[in-house]
Amino acid sequence: MQNENQIPANRIRQILLLLLLITLGLLMFYQMTFMLSAFLGAITLFMLLRRLCFKLVYERKWKKWIAVSSLMLSSFIAIVIPFAWVTYILINKISPIISAPQDIIADIQKVEDYLHQRFGIDILSEKYIEKVTAKLSEVILPIISSTAGILMNIVIAYFLLWFLLYNAAEIDRWLLKNLPFKKENRTRILVEVKSSVMSNAIGLPILAAIQGLLAAIGYAIFGIQEYVVWGMITGICSFIPFVGTMAAWVPLALLSFANGDMGNAWGQVIWGLVVIGMSDNIVRMFLQKQIGDAHPIVTVFGVIIGLNLFGFLGLIFGPLLISLFLLLVRIYIDEFGENESA
Repeated sequence: MQNENQIPANRIRQILLLLLLITLGLLMFYQMTFMLSAFLGAITLFMLLRRLCFKLVYERKWKKWIAVSSLMLSSFIAIVIPFAWVTYILINKISPIISAPQDIIADIQKVEDYLHQRFGIDILSEKYIEKVTAKLSEVILPIISSTAGILMNIVIAYFLLWFLLYNAAEIDRWLLKNLPFKKENRTRILVEVKSSVMSNAIGLPILAAIQGLLAAIGYAIFGIQEYVVWGMITGICSFIPFVGTMAAWVPLALLSFANGDMGNAWGQVIWGLVVIGMSDNIVRMFLQKQIGDAHPIVTVFGVIIGLNLFGFLGLIFGPLLISLFLLLVRIYIDEFGENESA
């Protein structure tokens, strides 16, 4: 007869098995952290392409391997190649500046002198400018160096994507059957994950691309050299909440003022406020109606976390991680937050 204070043998085996699974899982996760961005990229592409894959296979009766191969090739042409092109140009242009920052320090000092003479404002001392530039180098160089592993991550992501798309129906059925949530929350989490992926992986890059293109046009009109590069930088700055593209075009306008090029300087200010600024509101309104929009707080912390975890790719995956975390918190509250005595 078993003692009441004795732990059942079956429970001990269960606990030992769980500990073994957790230990092995953590060990594998630690050894595969370099694949985290590839895994997230594959999941993101899967969520974007799964419905189209179903349509090609089940409605248009394509062979599964042809549908999956076509979708992967299309996504590579539409997403990976433009991203690689932008990354290549930015690395080639930014790396020499970071390695020898004398020119950018001189430009910053020129803006500082202009603000002091014109408005009596002292924002940065020369010593502080050098510290800021050095700090930017510490932040930007690791991001640039992290792009060396992007090719490997792309290969791994597309390797995973093949199996995800090829087995999409089975994955959907397994998730709906085995997710540890109530039935209604199983469907809810799939729907909200797709909405979050669309908002962060499609909405934010679309906004950045449109604002970057408009900025590049304005820079070309108003005398900014390397206007294509500065357009790309402006698009990236659109990920920064509250400040946004002003982080790029305001310093450029101030530099034009400092150089005495008043016509182009005022043109940049008007273009930035009217064209780029209004495009932000119009595009965000459209995106909110079509695919949803990420909350600014999600974007702030997402970008900070994402850059540390994934480098340049963190601009997209960081906000996505935060959105998924908040979704799981809401699901947890719905599942376990009710008063049991109610």
